[in-house]
Amino acid sequence: MNIAVGTSLPVHEVQVDVRPMKTMAALLGDPNPIHWDTDAVAALGMGDRPVNQGPLNMGYLMTMLAGWAGGRDRILDFQVRFLGNVLAGDRVQAEGTVTGLRVTEAGRVAECEIALKVSGGTAVLSGTASVLVEPFGLDERTRP
Repeated sequence: MNIAVGTSLPVHEVQVDVRPMKTMAALLGDPNPIHWDTDAVAALGMGDRPVNQGPLNMGYLMTMLAGWAGGRDRILDFQVRFLGNVLAGDRVQAEGTVTGLRVTEAGRVAECEIALKVSGGTAVLSGTASVLVEPFGLDERTRP
């Protein structure tokens, strides 16, 4: 893989659907009705569309990183800050840029700035990730 500082990661786009929100709420035991009940969302003055769960939004970024690097096990560190909401029907783009490269015992690691943006450019998650992009084989682990 030819990677340098400044390399853009392939954008991962998702059309946010309310059905996975309901499933995720059930799996997480999340009783907050803003994730499935439009009346609850409206009663809070938040519009008329359910709000996507944070773990689903983080998952879009992790899917982008894993697809680029070759697997979820390649994500070594992942830190994000929540900046806004993603709503049912939104189209989001997970994107990133390589900001640094280093060599570890495991192999070559890319440091990345990452963001999840709602179509139109508003960032709703922003953060960093360390991703193993070129693992060393067993015979290469003795490299300095």
